[in-house]
Amino acid sequence: MRNTAGIYAATGPEGVALMDLRTGRGQWRFLEPIGAELWRTITDGATPADAIEKLTCYWSSRGADPQQVRVDLTALVDELERADLLHSAPRTIQHERLEVRFAASVPASTTQSLAGHVGLFLAVVLLRLLPIRAAVAVAHAAVRLPGSPATPEEAQSAHAAVCRATRWWPGRAACLETSLGAYFAAAFTGHRVRWAVGARFTPQGAHAWIEAGHTIVGQNEMDRVWPYVPALQVAAG
Repeated sequence: MRNTAGIYAATGPEGVALMDLRTGRGQWRFLEPIGAELWRTITDGATPADAIEKLTCYWSSRGADPQQVRVDLTALVDELERADLLHSAPRTIQHERLEVRFAASVPASTTQSLAGHVGLFLAVVLLRLLPIRAAVAVAHAAVRLPGSPATPEEAQSAHAAVCRATRWWPGRAACLETSLGAYFAAAFTGHRVRWAVGARFTPQGAHAWIEAGHTIVGQNEMDRVWPYVPALQVAAG
């Protein structure tokens, strides 16, 4: 799903995580359930004043102090206005519970190893030298490469090839670099995976990963806290 405004949303029962890719490496803003409902109401078309009044009436009916609720909601609206996060409504990605497959060392052919190095190089250059929106644009362009949907095993091979390539690169390659590198590596070998960037709410955090079929591929064995909810997803079709 592409949002030309550069704002994406990961939504769940615990709130909304807004990903703003309009400048630099991007920025996350987490909203708790009440703030998330305020944001949804306004981006669905209500005026800020109407949204504040609606939620104030609701929470006062539940026993909350209406004056305090109104003050808190007004302050939140002011913060979101200053960040320019109230004037576009990102489309929500319909997500489902997927199998999580942890990273594993799997054999790679010479072609896969080369694709891993090239994919990582491209991801690192894009993410470290250019605004993140450039990386997203190139990822969208890569869906035009010929190929077929990857199996989880093929996606895992691409991810493993990139992980091996990181040993030769200076600095730390985080999930953003390795997942985008794996996305490119798969594309260069004729396989299509989904690249996703999202967030979780408890504990709060952001993450990037790849998916193939109904499987999330290449997760760190030490990080078993899931699910992350996708805000941005790049895939063919």
